[in-house]
Amino acid sequence: MGIIKKDLLLVLTIESVVLGIVLGFIIRPFNPSNDTISLIGFPGEMFMQIVEMMILPMIVSSVISALAQIRPRDAGRIGMVTVVYYMTTTFLATFTGIILVSSINPGDPALVHSLGEGTLDDTPLSTLDNFLDQIRNMFPENIIQATFQQVQTSYIPAKPRVHRISNGSVVYNATENVPMKRILVYENEVNVLGLIVFCTGFGVILSVLGDQAKLMINFFIVLDAIIMRWISALMWCYPIGILSLVCKNIVDIDNLSETAQALAMYVVTVICGLMIHSLLTLPLLYFCVTRHSPFNFMTGMLQALATAFGTASSGATLPVTFRSLEENLKIDRRVTRFVLPLGATITMDGTALYEAVAVIFIAQLHNVQLSIWDLFTISITTTVASIGSGSVPAGLDTIVIVLTTVGLPAKDLSLLLTVDWLLDRIRTCVNVLGDGLGAGIIYHMTRERLIEADNDELIRQIRTDIKMLNTELPTVVQPSCTLQIPETVSEPSLQKFRKGSAMEIAEKQSLLSVGNKEFTV
Repeated sequence: MGIIKKDLLLVLTIESVVLGIVLGFIIRPFNPSNDTISLIGFPGEMFMQIVEMMILPMIVSSVISALAQIRPRDAGRIGMVTVVYYMTTTFLATFTGIILVSSINPGDPALVHSLGEGTLDDTPLSTLDNFLDQIRNMFPENIIQATFQQVQTSYIPAKPRVHRISNGSVVYNATENVPMKRILVYENEVNVLGLIVFCTGFGVILSVLGDQAKLMINFFIVLDAIIMRWISALMWCYPIGILSLVCKNIVDIDNLSETAQALAMYVVTVICGLMIHSLLTLPLLYFCVTRHSPFNFMTGMLQALATAFGTASSGATLPVTFRSLEENLKIDRRVTRFVLPLGATITMDGTALYEAVAVIFIAQLHNVQLSIWDLFTISITTTVASIGSGSVPAGLDTIVIVLTTVGLPAKDLSLLLTVDWLLDRIRTCVNVLGDGLGAGIIYHMTRERLIEADNDELIRQIRTDIKMLNTELPTVVQPSCTLQIPETVSEPSLQKFRKGSAMEIAEKQSLLSVGNKEFTV
């Protein structure tokens, strides 16, 4: 029955994506009003809010409970391998995008006339600002504030300098060009990176303390079990939310056919790059390390990939990814609960590839010839900018940073928004697939150490406690009580002893020494 239910949820998730696309194109010709579009997307909006509500407690409980069950030296090895894998795959994705867009050359300058001018304002953000912001967010000054805000560099006009100039007969004021001043502001967005760093240190220290911290370790294990039970129940709402989100996005697109024709080669280039990375680069890397079939592994992640396409959020897909890897592919939860939240935050293979293609496409639109050094700068900048770009649907900030770095107009990026709803979903699937295959590779490389750690007495006892969480609680009954009393108790005392409820009798029993005489109340 469990297998049937699991397959049913997979079928419903895939059907919701297909049905959402079909309904969207059926409704579009009727030109629905804004109110109608809002009603279509309302179930999806509520679905995303519920899922995002669960992301914070899920990350905290899963990371701490996972690392608390790993020996500190093993946690360091897993962390190092994880970071190296994610940086490598992100750079490979960027390199693939650069090679492909340079070969296909989809940015015909003639398209500028059909696409028009962009409307996005240029911003003075730089790669350095983005990099320093990520470092600042890794170590938040207030861990409570990190649960709802993160720091970000912004620019405001500085106070202009006014000079009095005299030419002998006329005195007038002159103002210099207004400079921009760099300031730090707090944006209303969960600082996932800072929380993961804090929870990583917290979990490792719990592991170091050992027996002294067993109570706290069990607390987070139980909290993790509670969150996952809750999410397991919510998973049956995923198909409804995904259908609503996909349908609403398709209905809400303006000038779909005209823009699709103008940007067809751009879309084909991005999709081809994502397919090469997800069906060739990542599977080949997985096979070289594990010597196992990557496509069998990818089959076990079908539900997670369908959810990623529907939600366009690797964070919202995280519960489904946990379930796919732990139940379908039998990956150790100590690996998945640390690797996947970190991957959903810092690794964005699909996003990095998309950004590289978008930047070079805009350069081709303006007939700008990029040098080898410019391409190298784009590859490094895109890799760095995509790290920590968020586990929610991707924005434009990181691409603006890359465009500014190579001196391209950021305003033209708004021309690509019409097709971004589709590309965002596909690159999210690639992000989730990269996280899953990474967890499989890391588990293969650390499996022997994890098995060795299972012999540790504390970890073995904790794993026994986890198994107890999956058992049914016994039914509480109150049968007739058989009590033992000392033989010295007199018969009148027995009559008084028999009076009262079962709870009172049990309390009286605890006050009597164990004797040889038994009676039934």
